[in-house]
Order: sequence, then C-alpha cells, then structure tokens
Amino acid sequence: MVVSSALCIFSLLALVQAQSESQQPKIQLRLAGDKRKHYEGRLEIFYNNEWGTICDDDFSIEAAHVACRELGFLGAVAWSPSAKYGHGEGRIWLDNVHCTGREKSLADCPSNGFGVSDCRHSEDVGVICNQKRIPGHRFINTMSNDVETLEERVEEIRIRPISSHLKHIPVTEGYVEIKERGKWRQICDEEWTPLNSRVVCGMYGFPREKNYNNKVYKSLSMRKRKNYWGFSVNCTGNEVHLSSCRLGKPLEPKRNGTCGRGLPVVVSCVPGRAFAPSPSIGYRKAYRPEQPLVRLRGGANIGEGRVEVLKNGVWGTVCDDNWNLKAATVVCRELGFGSAKEALTGAKLGQGMGPVHMNEVECSGFEKSLTDCYFNNDALGCSHEGDAAVRCNIPAMGFQKRIRLSGGRNPYEGRVEVLTEKNGSLVWGTVCSENWGMIEAMVVCRQLGLGFASHAFQETWYWAGDASTENVVMSGVRCSGTEMSLPQCLHHGKHISCPKGGGRFAAGVSCSDRAPDLVLNAPLVEQTTYLEDRPMYALQCALEEKCLSSSAKKNDHGSYRRLLRFSSQIHNVGQSDFRPKMGYHAWTWHECHRHYHSIEVFTHYDLLSLNGTKVAEGHKASFCLEDTQCDEGIQKRYLCANFGEQGITVGCWDTYRHDIDCQWIDITDVKPGDYIFQVVINPNYDVAETDYTNNVMKCKCRYDGYRIWTYQCQIGGSRSSDMDEYPGMSNQLHFR
Repeated sequence: MVVSSALCIFSLLALVQAQSESQQPKIQLRLAGDKRKHYEGRLEIFYNNEWGTICDDDFSIEAAHVACRELGFLGAVAWSPSAKYGHGEGRIWLDNVHCTGREKSLADCPSNGFGVSDCRHSEDVGVICNQKRIPGHRFINTMSNDVETLEERVEEIRIRPISSHLKHIPVTEGYVEIKERGKWRQICDEEWTPLNSRVVCGMYGFPREKNYNNKVYKSLSMRKRKNYWGFSVNCTGNEVHLSSCRLGKPLEPKRNGTCGRGLPVVVSCVPGRAFAPSPSIGYRKAYRPEQPLVRLRGGANIGEGRVEVLKNGVWGTVCDDNWNLKAATVVCRELGFGSAKEALTGAKLGQGMGPVHMNEVECSGFEKSLTDCYFNNDALGCSHEGDAAVRCNIPAMGFQKRIRLSGGRNPYEGRVEVLTEKNGSLVWGTVCSENWGMIEAMVVCRQLGLGFASHAFQETWYWAGDASTENVVMSGVRCSGTEMSLPQCLHHGKHISCPKGGGRFAAGVSCSDRAPDLVLNAPLVEQTTYLEDRPMYALQCALEEKCLSSSAKKNDHGSYRRLLRFSSQIHNVGQSDFRPKMGYHAWTWHECHRHYHSIEVFTHYDLLSLNGTKVAEGHKASFCLEDTQCDEGIQKRYLCANFGEQGITVGCWDTYRHDIDCQWIDITDVKPGDYIFQVVINPNYDVAETDYTNNVMKCKCRYDGYRIWTYQCQIGGSRSSDMDEYPGMSNQLHFR
C-alpha cells in the first residue's frame, strides 16, 4: 500500500519569476505571521534582497487570487486587512495594488511602485488560500537570497513500504519518495535528520518517529538502481507540513547514481494506540497513562474536536487567545495523532462547559503535553464563545474503502453497504436494520469521514441500490459510539440473523458535518428544587400523560401526591439547531393539555438509590421545543404558538419552569433517605448530537420525609474519573 499526499516541497517561500519579457521586477512571496493553517498568513514579498509586507489599501480578492496562485495554490478563499496575522517588519514594499485577477505575478499588477507607501505595519494584508495545490506547479528562481533552490516541479510525496510491509495497516515505515515531473524519486539521506522524519511522520498522522533496522534497507538499496531527487530538506521539526520546511543545498549527482552515503531516506513512525495493531505497539505517554490530561470533544471526525484539559479533577476548555498550529500540534501528538492540520478558534467545534482553564497558550512545539506549555491561568475576558479546537492528521487506515452509501440523492445519504469476505472473495452487501439506531449511524458517518449522523433509517426501499448487493452480510450490529468503523461494533459475525432480510429493510443513514449539543443548566436545577403536595383532582392531565407513579391510579380525587419540582434550562451549545426527529405530520395532539408533542420522550427524570436502583421516575414529553431566550446577538427562530416550528437554536435555550405540568418526579411512595437525582436529555438518542455524555445530570439528594436538599449537581463527563462523586455509577448514558 502506498500512502501519498499532494503537496509541493517549497518553503511557502514560493519562488517565482516575474515576466522577464516585460522587464518586471523579480519577486518571491511567502505566508508568515500568526497563522493557524499552512495556506494562510501575512503576505510578504522579497524584493531587492529584503523581505517586506504589502499594505491593505485597495487590496482585493483579485489580488489575493494572483498571490495564492503565485504561491502554488488554486486560488484565494479570502483576504484580511489590518494585520490580522500580526505586524510585519522591514519595508512595506507595495501599496494600492490593483489586480484584475488574470496576472501571473503581483509584480504585474499596477501599484504605487516598490517602496512607495504611506502605510504602517498595522495595515499589513493577509490572505487565506484554497488549500488545494496546483498540480505540477513550477517554481522558478534566479535570485540570490537565503533560500538555495532551482527550478522545481514536485507534485506528491509518499511513504513506500518494502514488500514485507505491504499488508501492514497503517503504513508506518518505508522510503520517503517525491514525485517530480511524473517520476518517483528517493531523497538522499546525506542531509536528512530525525527532525525531518518527525515532520513526515506528523504529516501522515503519527505522533513521533523511531529507529528502524537499517541493515534491511541497506541490503535492498544495493540491489536496485536509485533515482535520487536533487535536493536536501531542512526542517526544524516544528513544521506541520513538509511544505513549510526549507530546501537545502542542491546535491551533486554521482555517476553511479549514489549520494554521499549512498542510501535513500527511510522513515519509521510510531502509530497512536488507537491505530496500532496491538495496544503495546502504539505510542503511549510516559506519564500517568491511566488518566489523560487533555481530550477532544464535539468533533465530527476522528482526530478533531474542542480541546479540554483536566485541572484539579475538573474538565475545562482553552481560550483561543494566541491559539496557533504549534499548540494544536502538541495536543494532536499528545493524543496519539500526527501534527495539526488546523488550529480552530471561536468555538467552531461547539462550546464547552465549566471553567476556562488555559489562556494565551504558548508552546515551543516539542512539549509532551499541552499542560507543559506556558499559559496564563487568568481567563479574564474569555468565554466559551472563544473555545479553542484542533483538527489533526490521522493515519490512512483504509476504513472508507470498506463501506459505502448507495442510492441516496447525494453523497451524504443512502443505504449502508459493507465490503466483506465471502467464500474467499470480497463482496458488497447490506446491513440488517433490526435495532439499527442513531449510535450505529454515527459510526458509519465517522467511518466515511462525513461527520455526524442526522438520521438512521430502518427502511430504505426509496433508495434504489444495486440489486446484486441486497444480501445481508452484517447483522446484530450494536455500537457504543466510540468505534472508528462498523466492524469494530458488536455483531453476529459470520452467522447472519435478519428475520426481515435486506432489500427494503436494509439499514440506511444520512450524514451531516454539523450537529446540535444539548446541555442542562445544573446550577439552576439545584437552586429551584422543592416539594409540593398536590391534590389528585388537579393532576388528571398528568395522570393521563403518565407523569405520576403507577400507585396514583388507585387514589381518589381527594388524595394528594408529593412532587419533587424543579426548573430545567436546556442550552444548545452545538453547531446546528436541535430539531425534532419527526415532522409536523407525525406530531401527537394531546387533548388534555391542548398541545402537540414533537418528541414523545424528551427527558427522563429519575430518583435513584445510592447503588443506582430506580426508586421513582418520571418523564417529560417534549410538548414544546422553543427558544425561550438566546445569547446576545442571536435571534429566536422557534416558537410553539399557532402550531409553529419547534426546536432550539444554537446559542439559545429552552426553559421548563418548575410550575409546568410533568416538570417533577412523583416521590409519594419514597421513604426518607439519601438518593441520587438524575436528569437525562434526549434519552432515546432520537436526535443526533455532537456529544451524548453531557446529556446526563446527577445530583446528591437528601429527603427527611418533609423537606428535600439537592446539592453537588454535575453534568456527565465534567469531572475526572478519580473525582467521581457517585461511586459505582457512570457519568455517561447507559446504552439503550
């Protein structure tokens, strides 16, 4: 198997030549400054043996397109004024640049002239380029500066394993090869360093490099003719991409096709534990492996999410002030991934909860943990709207090649088909839909790299797939939600059992790159808990909707029920609106309360003994999902009045006051004692969310027969396992 990635070896000091025919000045460009991605940054220009910046006056997207293409990208996505990527230094070479977008170089665009500017570095312009590269882009340089290079045309890079490692997944070891003008070439190891290997491993999703058996490769290299690339590469080890490394000196070709030491470069990488053939082989932190100090939450795919750190037993977030690729890469490597692809700001992967533990993080890039970096404990001015997140490089595991969606209207939906071995050959087939649900659909979408599941389908007759693939090849699928691929879930194996068969009853999914995330306001529950003795004649609607204990059916109208009342405020801190699973046509009209139920069971309210046994329970049907209130600047979208749209907008919350029917637990039959009060939102996983672990809230509760005290309310997953206030009980949802 060959792992490859389209990129160009060029130092983002992309070397260019202006049109000599028109005698235009020769320049070169680079992206610099406080950037989070390798394809964005402050635009700097090298002219007259000096680096300088470009003023944002009259700059346009057309000029950004010219610059990005000059740097080897397909074009520009956006440009930024006012020194977004920090103040540059030295001369401001260009001002009032006017491009049509068709020019080959910024030097071709009309401007005030080189060095003629009335700007300050607070006006330095930045660009965000399309991350896709121009295939075979030519970089030409005839200038003399600190970057030694010649005309280059490098298209791809790969790690090519030797024959004995071809079946290893992921590919962790092999020759580093560069595709130049259609031909694969090896790199001479004369100038190669472990720091270069570190960068290559990071690019391909591995946290670090390791030594390898040099004798094997030396023996192989002596048998085959080498075809060396003509340059060395100089990396600091901190780059997240080889494209950020500098080209070294040209290598003098030898008649026998060898270089100084005569060996091509080989890298050997250590996979993270999740990607290793066995846990003992994978990379593992040297300190306290039983309790991670950093985790990712809310990400749609493997290796991405909001960064959370553990401090004093409590999980909290990281403020995005100064958040950059160096810090993001430390997080990625610490968690067993490669280098960071992106350092995300502005809670782009959802808002966290609890404290903000770290602010103004500064890393060298070589720390073992984010907690080893310099940071400011004072998070004054930070909120969860500024939670930092990362996207990491992960190894190519081949998961996506063994599953597909068929018959859908777009690539994000369809009948699930898996590739499996049957009678010695690989065949495609369907998955039995019996007990198929949102958790299984989530695993499928993750395996395909399509994000979150938005729906799980148990009938797919409306998606016309290939008739030859209708046979069921997987049944009894039960996932926990953490698996990277469907075969990792529990299933029947070779003994297929699917009473309904495949065809129209095959499992299906639809995927989305965004999802909501509901979190209960725990302090409000703690503050509003109280007891009420309510007569049965005022509880007839509640009895009809099964909001009372079963013993209430035997009571006459003059008797009383003791109710544990409280208010709940449910926030949507995710990335998309929370909408009911069913449309208008499937909503249920409840005559007693004169309203529609858009979700039959929206929450579970339970009173548990200290060993987890239910002693009283209730449920809250979603009679109305609406935006009660929103954060500043966010408009309400959902209102239940007049059969309106139901849902909870991102950044808004739905409040169920303590005086609403069914907003209680009936504890009439409960004896005095110590208990655990539990609330579970979206208990049946009817709607997809980025994180289900925070759907649970638990409080300690003491009842003396007359009064009740509720205290130490906690959201699931908010604390370290070492700090669990509820021994023997999980902070996560119990799976179905």
